Amino acid sequence: MAPWNAAKAKVQLRLGVQRLRTLQEKKNAQAKAARRDIALLLEKGKVETARIKVENIIHEDVYVELLELLELYCELLISRFGLLDQSTREPDPGVSEGVNAIIFAAPRTELKELHILRDILMHKFGREFSIAVMDNTGGIVSERITRKLDVSTPSPELVDAYLGEIAKGYGVAWSPPQPASADEHNDDGGPDGGVKAPSAETEKATPPASPAAADAPKPLDAAAISAEARSAGVRTPRLPEVPTEDAAPRGEKPAGAKGAVADRPAKEVQEDEFTTLAKRFEALKKR
Repeated sequence: MAPWNAAKAKVQLRLGVQRLRTLQEKKNAQAKAARRDIALLLEKGKVETARIKVENIIHEDVYVELLELLELYCELLISRFGLLDQSTREPDPGVSEGVNAIIFAAPRTELKELHILRDILMHKFGREFSIAVMDNTGGIVSERITRKLDVSTPSPELVDAYLGEIAKGYGVAWSPPQPASADEHNDDGGPDGGVKAPSAETEKATPPASPAAADAPKPLDAAAISAEARSAGVRTPRLPEVPTEDAAPRGEKPAGAKGAVADRPAKEVQEDEFTTLAKRFEALKKR
């Protein structure tokens, strides 16, 4: 183990921050290229191969998140270096989380600067403290760090979500398959896909409308037609009124009157005419 040297520790912290940022940029560029390859696989229909490759991308994303956390802890130790440089067997509570995270997670990284910094911190705080941190006794290591270091197979839902986002980002016509249980809740339990059938009471309360009555247009009178034409700026001749069904045509006698005249004898008709002429003759005599 390297002995504690405050100047060297501070230099290693700053070098660690720079190397962590560089490694993050490198991993992000590799992930971008891998996403492009997965989009090509989806476009060719090689979904199973894409699923295997996307699991590696998920692990790389988690690793990048771990690097981001370690970068934050290194910056925290730089800003609070006065607390770290104290002559104590255990770190101050203000820097203990960062010290524990570096000692616990540095071996899982590929950065030489963090490995050297870990040796310096372990030498400063002693063997017993270092073993307790490496074993995570009592959960002294932050849960954010332990979750990032948990090695497990991604769930199928997470894999499908990654594939869906990659396809959407690169304009590939692919969407994750929907679960079978989703179609079972689309209806309301009815036989016609959730559409309620009309009840007998509803049918009785609403009588059916006659199709002839619904389709028959209402007649317009002559005045309404002329007014509508004048409002549109068209000069029209006066239109005759449309006769109603009850009114008889002009020039025709009602059927009852015609029948009454037809039923009267010809003799009575002649007598009426003679009486009329006699009355007019008497009136002429008086003049």
